[in-house]
Amino acid sequence: MDLCNVKEIKALLDRHGFRFSKSMGQNFLIAPWVPRQTAEASGAAKGVGVLEIGPGIGPLTAQLASLGEKVVSVELDRSLLPVLAETMGAYDNVEIVPGDIMKVDIGALCREKFPGMPVVVCANLPYNITTPVITALLEAECFESITVMIQREVAQRICAAPGTGEYGAFTVLCQYYADSELLYDVPPSCFYPAPKVTSSVIRMQVRREPPAFVPDKDLFFRVVRAAFGQRRKTLLNGLSTMMGKTVEKERLREVIRSCDLTESIRGERLSFAEFAQLSRKLGEIQGR
Repeated sequence: MDLCNVKEIKALLDRHGFRFSKSMGQNFLIAPWVPRQTAEASGAAKGVGVLEIGPGIGPLTAQLASLGEKVVSVELDRSLLPVLAETMGAYDNVEIVPGDIMKVDIGALCREKFPGMPVVVCANLPYNITTPVITALLEAECFESITVMIQREVAQRICAAPGTGEYGAFTVLCQYYADSELLYDVPPSCFYPAPKVTSSVIRMQVRREPPAFVPDKDLFFRVVRAAFGQRRKTLLNGLSTMMGKTVEKERLREVIRSCDLTESIRGERLSFAEFAQLSRKLGEIQGR
């Protein structure tokens, strides 16, 4: 069965009485090069486990199964389970797990399904859960890499440089955990039904350590959130709001200047290294 052939897809879905769900953001791939190229970019190989999220009818799953040792695909829509039983029936290294990835203990799932194996993620993520899913995958800290197809706008945010309109707190969070690269765009014509936006495939190579020394992770992310909380606020005012009465504003001025930054600078201008330095200095004056 050609899982990227529209005629065969329609026949398959009709046979199982499947109806698309708008709330789940279901768009199935119909361009064979996309699942093939995405699987090849993912790092799937013999001896490597692959976690997939939202397999749909399985075109990417099949490509991953041909490369990886074992593929575990988490599917929320139970009406797709009989479809996947048919399309993935020939692959003995594919396991479909019914469930919501946002409610799954990702670390426990990987330990159970991929004992002793390095694990990568490869998925065509639904647009409506992209940010929380990527955050959960990164925070699980159990993957070698994460290769996902997402809305281009989000891909640009993840890979953004300081000082650009796309750069934000989510960019910095992703930088903490991974080195991200935008690989290629996927136009709407590659899907059935066609979405209204262009997609992009990104690869996130997970880091062993953040790109700059961060002794207090919680404080670091508090500083980042404060800096981006209100973009029109200066860094000084954002930090002052965060610290409240615990640190005087004049002391915050001194800390910012000690990082070779001006007090009027806005958070979106700071690099990861500058956020790290700033959080270290704030930790020092708080005795952390």
